[in-house]
Amino acid sequence: MGRFGIAIRFAALAIVWGASFLFIKVGLTGLSPAQVALSRVCLGAVALIAIAAWRRKPLPRDPALWGHLAVVSVLLCVIPFLLFSWAEQYISSGLASIFNATTPLITMLIAAAALPSERFTKARTAGLILGFLGVLTIVGVWQGIDVSHELTAQLACLGATTCYGISFVYVRRFISGRNLDAPTIALGQVCCGAVVMLVLAPFIATAPVRLDTPIVLSMIALGALGTGLAYAWNASIIAAWGASNASAVTYLTPVVGVLLGVLVLDEPLAWNQPVGALLVVLGILAAHGRLSPRKKVEEAVAV
Repeated sequence: MGRFGIAIRFAALAIVWGASFLFIKVGLTGLSPAQVALSRVCLGAVALIAIAAWRRKPLPRDPALWGHLAVVSVLLCVIPFLLFSWAEQYISSGLASIFNATTPLITMLIAAAALPSERFTKARTAGLILGFLGVLTIVGVWQGIDVSHELTAQLACLGATTCYGISFVYVRRFISGRNLDAPTIALGQVCCGAVVMLVLAPFIATAPVRLDTPIVLSMIALGALGTGLAYAWNASIIAAWGASNASAVTYLTPVVGVLLGVLVLDEPLAWNQPVGALLVVLGILAAHGRLSPRKKVEEAVAV
């Protein structure tokens, strides 16, 4: 695939992942949080199974590997999908997308604690401080701490991104060295997540269901696109551009999420939310040395 095709996939990935929070919000108009999470992971599994059938690549047979993928499925799919779905009952989809942008910083914090090769540097420390200030700005701590569903929902979003961070570190430690490609890993973790959610469904997804066209289309988009096809797009972007450049999608998804929330759902937007999001993005850039003049000079010379 040429550069233009990869750029199209990058844009599509930013839109689909940014719109995921809108799809969750629409789904909650007729489904419970657990039912949204169940629909998302099961439809994602169906999409990834279809991709695997088209690729005709054999699945791994190592039981230990499948055990690791099951752990990742709980950390990367089951718990975060449930937490984000529950949280969006009480906060806007745009705000949820902003909290999702903290994932790289939380991943860096957890990696520094768990992996000897990921120790803190001045750049990473500065980035984490900026990101932490961004989170405090988003929450609006100067307004006082009101223990309500809204605050709990924001903490749930941070709990979801913490699970993401733990899962990424877990993958690096126990799965990355096994010579598996990204689509195969995605297939394993999402399918395991679907199995876990199907087992839990009789206990947590029993609320009455009301379906209409927007809800059904939102769940298909959230699952088949956002949790299925998007993984394959992301893998091809990483292969073409490298992991560092591909991770720039993180900067765009909250922009898409906020814009869709405001334009489609008429959600309110307080000034501190985009300002906090900007601090989080600056923290990510600083942590990766992207704001260093020396780094820019080195990149210019390399080109």
